[in-house]
Amino acid sequence: MGISTKMSEFAVRSSWIRKMFEEGAKLKAEFGADNVFDFSLGNPDLPPPAEFDTTLQRLVNEPASGCHAYMPNGGYPHVKEAVAGQISKEQGMEVDASHILMTCGAAGALNVTLKAILNPGEEVIVLAPFFVEYNFYIDNQGGVGKVVNTDADFNLDLGAIEAAITANTKAIIINSPNNPSGQIYPKEDLADLGKLLEQCQQKFDTTIFMLSDEPYRKIVFDNLEVPSIFAAYSNSIVLSSYSKDLSLPGERIGYIAIHPQIIEKEALLGAMTLANRILGFVNAPALMQRVVAELQGLTVETDIYTKRREIFCKVLADAGLEFTPPKGAFYVFPKSPIADDAEFCAHLQKFKILAVPGRGFGMPGYFRLAFCVDDSVISGSAAAFKEAMVVLPKEYPPGYVHGSDR
Repeated sequence: MGISTKMSEFAVRSSWIRKMFEEGAKLKAEFGADNVFDFSLGNPDLPPPAEFDTTLQRLVNEPASGCHAYMPNGGYPHVKEAVAGQISKEQGMEVDASHILMTCGAAGALNVTLKAILNPGEEVIVLAPFFVEYNFYIDNQGGVGKVVNTDADFNLDLGAIEAAITANTKAIIINSPNNPSGQIYPKEDLADLGKLLEQCQQKFDTTIFMLSDEPYRKIVFDNLEVPSIFAAYSNSIVLSSYSKDLSLPGERIGYIAIHPQIIEKEALLGAMTLANRILGFVNAPALMQRVVAELQGLTVETDIYTKRREIFCKVLADAGLEFTPPKGAFYVFPKSPIADDAEFCAHLQKFKILAVPGRGFGMPGYFRLAFCVDDSVISGSAAAFKEAMVVLPKEYPPGYVHGSDR
């Protein structure tokens, strides 16, 4: 075989979203894109704020000397200063520019951080349901992912986390608002997690990092707020991007922010900066760094996502699906009405609905629906969801074809 065995195995494990994309392309080719209800991809469809276009055009038309040259691997100093100011507001404490590292998106931030902290075989706790790439990123840097389920409401299960921590635990990844559940972990739970990690550090005489993946921080509903990770635990690191709050996923621009009192701060920052270079990122995109420096605190029109959540929750409730309304992000994570979530997603395709099985997020028995799509797609899917729930897979009569007389 020409490719590695590991990558062949990874391709199988990561196939769910890719498979849904391919199935969606077939359905759209056969029935027309307007007749397919595609909720498979978390690809934000809202335009960036108007200020983005204005700023981008100005910076392109007013190039500064050396604007396309190499820069410090951690990013432009003035950009880090701007990001630090915003992080200080979000985390409720003073964060200096020296605590910031600009990266190629949140994915780059996670890989850089894991490269900097992991020794071969050390464990990183991942909370299910989780973003599908986490375990691959951990493996990239020689670590071992250890999956721990959240509770029935997708909140932290501190007992399960404590049982999973060993002397070999190096980090835990927190994702709040969560992809795919939309859950926001309460301030009190994060504080309790911080206390637990402190106790475990003392117990095992080790360092355990809390890594907070926050690309959805600004997409929240019902006037909720995302609590400060820095307030909960000193050995914490925030990793994020502008992919969701500014609708810039293709620009691959993000950052790392470390707690001002984190252990071995200078050595950690040095390791991260080196990792940024030797992993091949070298530095975050120069032009996008300069753009986002001027857009701190801005977001897309999140009221649109709020409206879509309301429409979608009504569609799903009317169809008889069981789910917890998301508190943030732009996903709903309903329970599958049959035990096999993959089979149910295949069933939905018969009604031209595209969803992703929960097993792809480490949580079988559920499925993910992304509502970063036009309102008409959501409202138009109502009849299809209702009909899909009338005749479930186990009830198909012999020779059943959706749309035929029955």
